[in-house]
Amino acid sequence: MGKARGLVRLIRPANCLMMGFAVIVGAVLASPHLSSSVLLPGFLTGFALTAASMVINDYYDQEIDATNEPQRPIPSGLVSSGEALFLAVLLSVIGFVFAALSGVFCLVIALISFVLLLGYTTVGKRSGLPGNFLVSACVAIPFIYGSATVLNRVESNVLLFASMVFLSNSGREITKGIVDVKGDATQGVKTLAVRYGDRKASLVAAVFYVSAVCLSPIPLLLGLVSLLFLPLVLVTDIGLVVSSLLLLLNSSRANARKIKNLALLWFVIGLVAFLMGALLK
Repeated sequence: MGKARGLVRLIRPANCLMMGFAVIVGAVLASPHLSSSVLLPGFLTGFALTAASMVINDYYDQEIDATNEPQRPIPSGLVSSGEALFLAVLLSVIGFVFAALSGVFCLVIALISFVLLLGYTTVGKRSGLPGNFLVSACVAIPFIYGSATVLNRVESNVLLFASMVFLSNSGREITKGIVDVKGDATQGVKTLAVRYGDRKASLVAAVFYVSAVCLSPIPLLLGLVSLLFLPLVLVTDIGLVVSSLLLLLNSSRANARKIKNLALLWFVIGLVAFLMGALLK
């Protein structure tokens, strides 16, 4: 039982479920009336490749975790390095098989996404802003992949939503850097907060939040969503603008932590806005 529990902890099921769900959302945004049989391969691709990346992350960080998080499965001895590597390869193969079943375009997107995940895990996480962009790309790509699974192309509303996800998540990652500035500084992580201070980092984060807001009217103006999109997206927009102002007025670690959590809430509300606008068009 200990071994099985360690393997489950390695893959971080909650993260995998979120990425699988993101693929489903992208598919529904692209084509609202779908059967579950069409959605399943995309979900499994997102789940498996995210799981593989989680295992690779722990495999790569096992020496650091031995000091900072000795309870993690590999440094604690629940799972050996060889077992973790085998699991990562197995999950990767499963993910790519399901991607290939969905078509060549899907396989290419899956490969790009996996390369980005590996890039972040191995070198990106210490690079600061480039690492923030890698994370944001990895969060946005599952929505694009979802559209590709059902239509073999990326619909305009999905592309706009993915762009808003990229921008708002980049702002959130920069905000997270303010929260983690002390630990990042000791580990040599070159976030904006570490390099230029909390104040400048909060300004850049606000620019990304507001940039996402600037994109929000486009789906409605282009007729890509119904009017039901408007009320919830206004909540998201107002929330992001107010959060940006609050962060600029107070860029302390404690306040940045609150803004980081609020940004996730605005993201979820924005997601619901796009779903409502697409499903009830």
